[in-house]
Amino acid sequence: MKDADFHVFEAGNAEEALGLLEAHPEIDTLFTDIDMPGSMDGLELAKAVRELRPDVAILLTSGYLKVPLSDVSDQFPFFSKPYEIGRIINHIKEHLIE
Repeated sequence: MKDADFHVFEAGNAEEALGLLEAHPEIDTLFTDIDMPGSMDGLELAKAVRELRPDVAILLTSGYLKVPLSDVSDQFPFFSKPYEIGRIINHIKEHLIE
């Protein structure tokens, strides 16, 4: 992602991600794995971010799902692992950057 001239922040869990979003209002996209450590998974994080920052675009990924794909695909773009990073970059550039 950094090679695509995106400024990337990394978080180890949902709490860190929410803290980064609060501290950096310039963040406009969240790309998260559904399976993550901490008190909430990536889907819960996505829903929390949608509540707190509806302006943030959200993309999800997972190597396997603990929730039905229908629960995520209607709300957030989903990319199964392994994914090609170029697909993610193209999606962001085509759909999320004005």
